[in-house]
Amino acid sequence: MNGWLGAIIRFIVSAFVLLAVGALVPGIVVAGFTNALIAAIVIAILGYIIEEIAGEEVSPQGRGLIGFLTAAVVIYATQYLVAGMEVSLIGAALAAVVIGVVDIFVPTKLR
Repeated sequence: MNGWLGAIIRFIVSAFVLLAVGALVPGIVVAGFTNALIAAIVIAILGYIIEEIAGEEVSPQGRGLIGFLTAAVVIYATQYLVAGMEVSLIGAALAAVVIGVVDIFVPTKLR
């Protein structure tokens, strides 16, 4: 699926992943689907901005330590931009691991 429909589906899948991570991982709370959807969009935008500035080696798809740390920082920073989302440092690290594993099986890369 290409274009807008594909992007919308990827954001919805990402929102459900965030809800699941919030339910399973200690240190991360996402209050409702709408907040999860907004958080998924914010995470995608922040990740895109960081990747444009620093290059693709910081991408979570790189699966390296830098990509993991970048994902954790983006998840942690998102709580300051999305109401109804609370993330501890440990929660951000655990969420980055879980989201990275899910992304192996259900990739949500928009490019």
